[in-house]
Parts: sequence; C-alpha cells; structure tokens
Amino acid sequence: MTQGEISVQRISTAIRDDIVSGTLIPGSRLVEDILATRYGVSRVPVREALRTLQSEGFVTARRHAGACVAAPTAQEAADLLDLRALLEPMGAARAAARRTDAQLKVLRGVVRLGRERAHRDCPGDLPRLDGWFHETLARAAGNPGLTALLTQVRRKIDWMYVVERPARYAETWDDHGAVLDAVARGDAEAARALMASHVARSLPAYRPRHRQTAARPGPRPVGSGRVRSAQGA
Repeated sequence: MTQGEISVQRISTAIRDDIVSGTLIPGSRLVEDILATRYGVSRVPVREALRTLQSEGFVTARRHAGACVAAPTAQEAADLLDLRALLEPMGAARAAARRTDAQLKVLRGVVRLGRERAHRDCPGDLPRLDGWFHETLARAAGNPGLTALLTQVRRKIDWMYVVERPARYAETWDDHGAVLDAVARGDAEAARALMASHVARSLPAYRPRHRQTAARPGPRPVGSGRVRSAQGA
C-alpha cells in the first residue's frame, strides 16, 4: 500500500467515524477545503476519501450541493437490520469451518472478559467487547468480501441506531458463548442457528438514532469546528 493510499484510508476512517458519532450530521455538506483543514491534510486525500465513503453509502453527491452526509430513510435503516439477520448467521457458519486457532483464542478471551464484566454489572466495556467479538467472528469467516460487508453493515447500524441497555447483559454473553462453542467444535449449522436466534432476540433493543423520513433534509454546510488531525484515527 502506498503512502497516498494509507492517507486516503486514514481520512476515510476519520470522516466515517465523525459521521457515525454524529459529529457530521445527516444532510450536512462536506466541503473539501473545510475537511482538509479539519483533518490537517490536502484536498486530494479528502476527495478520494469522499468517493470511498460514497461507495459505502455514508456520503451522497447532490446536484448543486456536492458531497453531503447521507440521510437514510426509515426503510433503508430497517433494511440494514434485515441484512444483518442474513449475514451474521452466514458468517458464523463460515467461521465454524474456517476459523484459525489464533482467532479462536481471541474469541475465547473476548467472551471470558464479556462474561466477567456482565456478571459484575460493569457495562462500560461491553459495547467495545461486543464489537470485538463480532468483528473477530467476521474475520474468522475466511471470506474477505463477506467480512467487509459485515463490517460495513455493523458500522452503518451503529450510525443509524442506538442500542438500549438489555435487562440482563449476561444473556447476551451466554449467546456469544454458545456461538463460540459451536464455532470451536466446527458445527456450522449450530453456529448459524445460534447466531440467528441471537440476532432476532437483539432486534427490539434497536432504536433509530436520527429522525428518518422518506424526504431527505436539505443540506447544511459543515462548520470548520475544531481542527483535528486524523493521525491514528
């Protein structure tokens, strides 16, 4: 990977993170000069990063407005949850057949930590550990295309939804443990079924983060705000 490609990847990550966190709100304009100043780079990697994010669905190009943060409709948001319900069980089944010993070791460590935090009612680390579990499981599927799609879907769900605190965190981590056991013994069908059940049980906890309607809001320019370097983003 060249230095230029690394720079584009870094800026793509920084802008995507700001979109997911809500720093850049849906419908707001993404002006190259302002973004270049914000992230401390030239316009060239910003322009390429915006093209990457447009292909992922985080950015849209509008006539007379240029690049804007995408403003998903309620239907598009709902479709993401449906897509997750299809892809996550598939990924778990593939992981049961293709996971490496190193990936299995990481998954066991994450589940152990998650269960410890859940039983001690220490929720602060649990969202990060949950993401780590699902990301490692996606990589364990051994299919770069599927892994990339799963990662993109999860990022967009994080952007569009807030997950309400479950009544019992331990049940979520018991689900993760059951999926892990199936993956460890190479039982693809059990891994698929257990992940499907886990995803279905989690759906009621998702609440839209933004007001989504069929009509797209008009663009608002992104303010220059605090200048931030994208190094390490």
